[in-house]
Parts: sequence; structure tokens; C-alpha cells
Amino acid sequence: MNIEIKKSIKPVKYLDALKILEERVDKIINNEAKELIWILEHPSTFTGGSSYNETEILDKSVNVIKTSRGGKVTWHGPGQLICYLVINLNKRNKDIRKFINIIEESIIESLKNFGLETFSDRRNIGIWIKHKNEEMKIAALGIKVKKWITYHGFSININNSISNYKKIIPCGIKDKPVTTLKSICNQKYNKLPEELIKNLIINLKT
Repeated sequence: MNIEIKKSIKPVKYLDALKILEERVDKIINNEAKELIWILEHPSTFTGGSSYNETEILDKSVNVIKTSRGGKVTWHGPGQLICYLVINLNKRNKDIRKFINIIEESIIESLKNFGLETFSDRRNIGIWIKHKNEEMKIAALGIKVKKWITYHGFSININNSISNYKKIIPCGIKDKPVTTLKSICNQKYNKLPEELIKNLIINLKT
């Protein structure tokens, strides 16, 4: 499969990453570049998707970058894994729902290798984990599609602070908290990017 794998060691500013994604989309449309799976981290940044509302900003000092991805407001920052996917759905039956399922299944399968049972929820998009009888969000998902080329992707909270989530209503969900992998199970997650890449490539072939 002709997919470029990119891993950024240093944090990448959100708008810089978005420019790279948009350029890659245009190149794929013109058959000038490979598809892309990109693992990275952002500096502390609040972003608002296409359906976010100003009322979801609880701390009015927060600066939100309006972005083209689907979804509402969320936070990105140190300790959080970002995975961006620029994938050509023209080669995959133009099936957006299946593509979202592939992302969800890849995250769930990857976290299972760390002994964690997670699940998706049709009513509340993302990946969830049950901890102390409470459903908590562990991963957020938001994509955009241009001429059947996807971009944006998902984030997984590993060992980031969740204090910034208290400044917003994350993903517009008031009654379910956000958590991190480290707070659920304190183990090493340094091999998680490789697991995600492996599972994404396998599932994208199906």
C-alpha cells in the first residue's frame, strides 16, 4: 500500500500542520503525492470544528482556532498523541462511514494490546473507556473530506493534563468526563504509535 508514514519528534504548530495537510490533499487530487499517516504532537491549542458553538467556551480568555474538520471544540497539547490521515476514498468505494469505522477499530485494537478495553459510541463520536463505573473519553475524532480525500484525524490522551478541558465543553459533551491512558493504567505507551500505524494499514486494506 502506497502510504507515507511520517512521525514528527518536535511539536508542530496546529496551523503549520493544517497547511501541510491541505497541500497534501491537493497533491493527491492531482496524483502528485502518496497518502499519509502522520503521528505528531501540538503545542497547547484549542480548536473549533465546523459545528462548534461559542457557548461551549467556558473560559472566555481562551483563543479558539476555527478549523474545517467536523465536530465541536477540543484541546490539543503536550502528552497527547495526534494522528492525521490523508487518505484517498476514491480507491475505497467513497465510503466515509467505513473510513470512520476503520479509525475507531484501529484505536480499539491498538489499546487492547495494552490491556485496555475501549469502545465507540454512535451518539457521542470518539473512543470511550469505562472506569469506576463511569464512561470517559480517551480519544477524539474529526475529519474533513475534499473530493473524497480525507484529512484531519484523531487524538488520544496519553499523559496530558486535563485541566484545559475544564475551560471548554469538550466535543460539546457536558455529562461525560475526559481522561488519559496514564490515569487509567500507569504503564509505558511509547509503542502505541507503531501499534496504531500497523492496525491502520491493515484495516485500510480491507
